Amino acid sequence: MDRRHMSQEPVEVWEQFAIAVAEMARDLLAQDSAQGTLDRIVEHATVLINGCDEAGILTVRQGEVHALAATGDRVRLADRIQQDLQEGPCFDAVTDRQQIYTIEDLRQPSKQWPLFAPELRKLGMGSMMGFLLFTEDDNLGALNVYSHTPGTFDETARRAGWVLASHAAVAFSAARTHQQLSHALETRHEIGEAMGILMERYGLAEDAAFKVLKKTSQDRNVKLREIARQVCRTGENPS
Repeated sequence: MDRRHMSQEPVEVWEQFAIAVAEMARDLLAQDSAQGTLDRIVEHATVLINGCDEAGILTVRQGEVHALAATGDRVRLADRIQQDLQEGPCFDAVTDRQQIYTIEDLRQPSKQWPLFAPELRKLGMGSMMGFLLFTEDDNLGALNVYSHTPGTFDETARRAGWVLASHAAVAFSAARTHQQLSHALETRHEIGEAMGILMERYGLAEDAAFKVLKKTSQDRNVKLREIARQVCRTGENPS
């Protein structure tokens, strides 16, 4: 291989990566739910990041770890270990908002995570990278990628992971916004239907029908949407 070809090879590799990322972006936007988007993100990670054998997305809310997506049971166990030990890169990221964190060799003792790292090694993990996906108040989301082999993730893998995480964060945010909007529209429809039932059967004005639903929700400490569903199902005044 001559020097000219060697100098061009990285460019060709990144061109191929750019095409793969573009295809991933289209795939993520084609998903019809936030969960579908999350599931596809972790699958794409195993394809786009060299050395990535498994991947997962988790969130940390008020010190509680919640697994959102995973390529396998070992990733779910790794998330659970962080929760049980209250130790790991995601807990640190909550404090310092570190964008990328790496454990290069899980065979070596870790001063930063002395309990977490050995437990990952027991699961057969050799190295790990994590990328901050989103922060929202005290909530944090991260894409974690794992290799069964120590020392796998080089600078190229880190750059690829960062690019993937950036696209994934945008796609996930868009999916979440769409899902919230759909949920809000569905809730509005159910409340409107319940109000119509109360207005027709009990001769209530629109404002009075809504007040009945709202007061019942407050008195019972039940969401307004659930009260509306009950009215739609039974046709009876809930108060």
